[in-house]
Amino acid sequence: MARFNSSGSDGLAAQFQQARAQAAAQWQSLGERERFALGTVGVLLGLLLAWSLLLAPALRTLKTAPAELERLELQLQQMQAQAQEAQTLRAAPPVPPDQAQAALKASVEHLGAAARLNLTGDRAVVSLNGVAPEQLQGWLGEVRAAARARPVEAQLTRGPKGYSGTLVLSLGGA
Repeated sequence: MARFNSSGSDGLAAQFQQARAQAAAQWQSLGERERFALGTVGVLLGLLLAWSLLLAPALRTLKTAPAELERLELQLQQMQAQAQEAQTLRAAPPVPPDQAQAALKASVEHLGAAARLNLTGDRAVVSLNGVAPEQLQGWLGEVRAAARARPVEAQLTRGPKGYSGTLVLSLGGA
């Protein structure tokens, strides 16, 4: 085996040449069958390396791309639907305060004992205790559409029974 000394770049080049010459001499001293076997192993290792570094990742990307594109297309459609809904709500006429408060009270009653409403001027504080995520999402949609109320502050925590905390809503649609 060759020994490498760190005596500058010229010394390193000379050591490399010496190691290369020793490897060539070692190769020539092998029998023809041994050289063929080592060459075959080298080619197989090269193919394995090319497969694992170049071809397999590309094929994996090609395989997963259609599903990823479909998922992104669905996400885009959902975002466009939400943007359309936001434009529709912006264009809707404001709801009078009395009607907004009545709609908000009715929607909170739909949540049952899990919600409590406190109205103060154009603000409403809703205290929630164990409201399921789907129920909360539906309720927020109902409040946004019927009372034109929008959340301005939320302090919610998710527990095993659902969401608990407070929501501050602004009434008046503006």
